[in-house]
Amino acid sequence: MKILITGARGFIAKNLIVELNNRGFTDLLLVDKETSDEELATYCQKAEFVFHLAGINRPKTDSEFIEGNVSFTDKLLSFLLKNNNTSSILLSSSIQAELDNPYGVSKKAGEELLFNYGKQNQVRVMIYRFPNVFGKWCQPNYNSVIATFCHNVTRKKEITINDPDVIMNLVYIDDVVNELINALEGNAFQPTEYCEVPVVHKQKLGWIASTLLSFQKSRENKFVPDMSDELTKKLYSTYLSYLPETNFSYDLKMNVDERGSFTEFLKSNSAGQVSINISKPGITKGQHWHHTKNEKFLVVSGEGVIRFRRVDTEDIIEYHVSGKKLEVVDIPVGYTHNIENMGDNDMVTVMWVNEVFDSLKPDTFYLEV
Repeated sequence: MKILITGARGFIAKNLIVELNNRGFTDLLLVDKETSDEELATYCQKAEFVFHLAGINRPKTDSEFIEGNVSFTDKLLSFLLKNNNTSSILLSSSIQAELDNPYGVSKKAGEELLFNYGKQNQVRVMIYRFPNVFGKWCQPNYNSVIATFCHNVTRKKEITINDPDVIMNLVYIDDVVNELINALEGNAFQPTEYCEVPVVHKQKLGWIASTLLSFQKSRENKFVPDMSDELTKKLYSTYLSYLPETNFSYDLKMNVDERGSFTEFLKSNSAGQVSINISKPGITKGQHWHHTKNEKFLVVSGEGVIRFRRVDTEDIIEYHVSGKKLEVVDIPVGYTHNIENMGDNDMVTVMWVNEVFDSLKPDTFYLEV
């Protein structure tokens, strides 16, 4: 299928193009500001589906709204008509088309052009009035507050919040792209005369700002965001996409002594804590037990033995572990336990515990195995 995409350098188009390629749609006719009228006319002859994503939303003068959102749409439709091309057309509009401002008026006029064209020429027309779209590759300091916030927070710059209680209606770029491809395949979500992205998030601007700031702090406190919340998960993915390329990595505090080291990696209020333990040859660590706290040990390098003894017996149980055979060992409650490096090199163990360490309630009792 030959697919014409206007506004090919824009935020939505960039994400759509890469996903179309992922799904095997590779015959794309891309239109941007540099495309000549001759090229556009040729594309309009070949196209079997049209994504009309081009538009103007931050012009120098209000007259550019009409030029970009109405005149260009009229030109596109006239080229399609001249070529007797009755391919389906999908228009990216905005919820601001409901408002009486220069941008909204121009978007509404573009919609009316398309609706009329569809009725007069028996062409399938799909118009999406998008709310605030966010995600990777959106330009900061342009028309997305989330893009601007992410850009500033990742660079430790201040963000400005005029009204923290204002409710934002948000759609995530991946949900937008999935819906656009559904429309391409004949499965648009169209509850009214307008099509919609079925997944919309509503949240206060103040909550969004504080959540993005918490992502910045997570490198220090090691707490991962609550990925069970869909909006938080999408915001975190978006936030990471704005990291400066020189700032992808960050250091962890290693607690080092003559036995090796112990380093906290990740923490979660709901999923506990992950740490990395390095033991020198011949070193034994542990010698304690827990009432409720439970752990999982995974030796990823080196060789060792994990020993257990239920605290009310004298019987010792041994599990031999090695980085050559990845094997998770559960640490049940009520068993004192230790781990000894039996090899000639450092032994590296990934350790998970079901709760973040609390010095006031450590639930850890010294007892040799």
